Amino acid sequence: MIAIGSDHGGYELKQKVIAHLEALQIPCKDMGCDSKASCDYPVYGRAVAKAVASGECEKGILICTTGIGISITANKVKGIRCALCSDSISAKLTRLHNDANVLAMGAGIVGENLAMEIVDTFLNTEFSGEERHQRRVDLIEE
Repeated sequence: MIAIGSDHGGYELKQKVIAHLEALQIPCKDMGCDSKASCDYPVYGRAVAKAVASGECEKGILICTTGIGISITANKVKGIRCALCSDSISAKLTRLHNDANVLAMGAGIVGENLAMEIVDTFLNTEFSGEERHQRRVDLIEE
């Protein structure tokens, strides 16, 4: 299960990502927000991060206008490694090297087509498990 959330700036792209995941038969849990009405991104960033950290959801996707604030919020939750990605190579490498468990994107930065490519890359790339990368992830978690 993928936890997904956004603020008002990421609402439209979130809805498109949800439709994309549903078309791929990937279950997701929408953690809000529910409209384009102004709201506070930390509420939704925290909700997704907690769902992933608790094990309720395997991974998370967060979207705000830039992706910055919502990724900062998610990374405050113990056990979360949220990566802000605006290209597919970053999405691939953060999974391979950092075992990132939450993806953040900026709706004002990436377009719909690129966003879907980033999502697919993030969700379909496994952590390499190489000793050097695992050692670094362990150091992050300390």
